[in-house]
Amino acid sequence: MPSKDFDPPKKLPTADRAQWDLSIPATDWYDSLAAAGLRNPDVHGPARHWLQVEGSFTRALQSRCTRSFHVEVQHEGFAVPTLEEARHLNIPIRQRAWIREVRLCGDGSPWVLARTVVPLSCLEGRGRRLRHLGNRPLGAYLFSSPDWQRGPLETGLCQRTEQGQPEIARRSVFRHDDRKLLVGEYLLPVLYR
Repeated sequence: MPSKDFDPPKKLPTADRAQWDLSIPATDWYDSLAAAGLRNPDVHGPARHWLQVEGSFTRALQSRCTRSFHVEVQHEGFAVPTLEEARHLNIPIRQRAWIREVRLCGDGSPWVLARTVVPLSCLEGRGRRLRHLGNRPLGAYLFSSPDWQRGPLETGLCQRTEQGQPEIARRSVFRHDDRKLLVGEYLLPVLYR
């Protein structure tokens, strides 16, 4: 079970508490934007830009900010990935991995929820740094190293169970030799509406 780094303040008004209670819903993944767009036309609307960002997603978000950008760690620690994530990474089912869930916030509001699954093999050598990112963005680490190469982007349609959860997502596998990790970015509607 991942460790929880902080809890929402207890005395927030209901509307503000919803911002603290954001969670990543189960998601159906598609190899192409077009395939996902057949099921949800929002994929071809204003969200399209964010689903197709090629370089650092963090840098793209920072360029949209008028005041500030920051990363809030929600959960970080060793945990068992979902069955689908384990299969996608070709790691044994029930094998623990380093799982990091963060909020990427622009101008004081959460814009994106991100989930990274880092198999144990990625945590050796220089990869040990992945466990100690704190509030630094993962993209800064991955895009500053020529060793890591991003694979194709997938588009996700989230199965929302609560108001305010993400509806659309993207993810990709980053590879370094025979090692790979999975990065998912779940777009909150405030980012593209």
